Amino acid sequence: MHKVAQEAVTSLHDLSAVDLIAGYRAKQFSPSEVLEDVLAHAAVWEPHIRALYLFDPDGARASAKTSTERWQKGEPKNPLDGVPVTIKDNIATKGQPVPLGAASVKLVPAAADAPPVARLREAGAVIFSKTTMPDYGMLSSGLSSFHPLTRNPWDLTKNPGGSSAGAGAAGAAGYGPLHLGTDIGGSVRLPAGWCGLVGLKPSFGRVPIDPPYVGRAAGPITRTVDDAALMMSVLSKPDRRDGMSLPPDAINWKAHEKSPRKLRIGLMLDLGVGQPLEKPVREVAMKAAKAFEAAGAVVTEVDSILTREMLDGLDNFWRARLWDDLVKLTPAERGKALPYIYRWAERAEKLSGVDVIRGFNATMAIRASAAKLFCDLDYVISPVSPVVNFPAEFAAPINDPEQPFEHVCYTLPWNMSENPAIVINGGYDSKGFPIGVQIVGRRFDDLGVLGMAKAFEGLRGPRKPWPSPPKK
Repeated sequence: MHKVAQEAVTSLHDLSAVDLIAGYRAKQFSPSEVLEDVLAHAAVWEPHIRALYLFDPDGARASAKTSTERWQKGEPKNPLDGVPVTIKDNIATKGQPVPLGAASVKLVPAAADAPPVARLREAGAVIFSKTTMPDYGMLSSGLSSFHPLTRNPWDLTKNPGGSSAGAGAAGAAGYGPLHLGTDIGGSVRLPAGWCGLVGLKPSFGRVPIDPPYVGRAAGPITRTVDDAALMMSVLSKPDRRDGMSLPPDAINWKAHEKSPRKLRIGLMLDLGVGQPLEKPVREVAMKAAKAFEAAGAVVTEVDSILTREMLDGLDNFWRARLWDDLVKLTPAERGKALPYIYRWAERAEKLSGVDVIRGFNATMAIRASAAKLFCDLDYVISPVSPVVNFPAEFAAPINDPEQPFEHVCYTLPWNMSENPAIVINGGYDSKGFPIGVQIVGRRFDDLGVLGMAKAFEGLRGPRKPWPSPPKK
């Protein structure tokens, strides 16, 4: 236990990255001490939640030692020197395999760090493990044919969400302050929502990534908005390997609170597509909207920009995309994939080329609808998922490969439209399970959504304590 600048007594593994840097600067503790506390805490939790892959305590200790020496000399790299970080399975780390959560994928060492990892290493972050994900990142679940089942620390019978499943579970359990995920339909935001965390899907191209793909973004999963902003100050630096990345921009990523006064906010509740909105989720979103309204925002209810045709079209396109990967494998290799994923993807055999192109074109339709919506709005508030939670063993809330995306209708559109979207805890159900709220901004207004989330941290009221490891 250590005393931090706010005069509160907090375990090192529970400190924010901002507070860790302040503590290093004040010589209250060292990166090596912090890492040991994180490792010890993870060792207690890990048998219960199974969030980690390629756990590397020795490599992390070496990194923490060199960081400690830099701080002792007063020569830190900054801004993340000595801060523990985890990396999602599908983000390449040099010399390590990238299984994509699937037993059907051949384990080949990556030739180089992916851009987000390279930026974190350059900043002095201490990478101590990678984190789990479901097969090919195509599930909002901790279920995988390669990794053990990952569970939610708030309730071990529940799912952490996905596909950044291990990152969400690790964040809620207190495996240090910073976790890196990816998001192509909600894969950062869904686990953030179900795990009580902050999860940012940046504007498309804001964080260089390799390989790039339509709608795919890498982003931070943290406990605080300030930590997400701090992480973005590193992740958003340029990398020429991503030809779809945005031009370098001198953004001041320190997330100062943004006043909601006179801002035009749309409240998006009933979508007309997907699973019905559960009452506790609706109540949390309504409460968030009322908080912004009380702070001076003009809030109006708005319609969804997603239609049944768009959702089914993207479903067809993604089935075809994954089936293209699976048919290149031998039958034996294909058979190792999660049965749910195999059943979902194989339907692509019956799709025509026109079906697939029509599905992809839903991306353009969503972009047009989003642009029209934001002509009259500054931000949109919505739920993250229509459901409070679902069983740990399920591949998805409905758990039916013929209805795979009924729960992503609040998150999916913003990948296709390229808008920044952040998730932050907005409250809890009657049993104390966290429920997230999503804030979406105009394209490229990443700093704005961070500022709005920062303002909401002050508006939402007290939070429940983070979950504790089960007693033996």
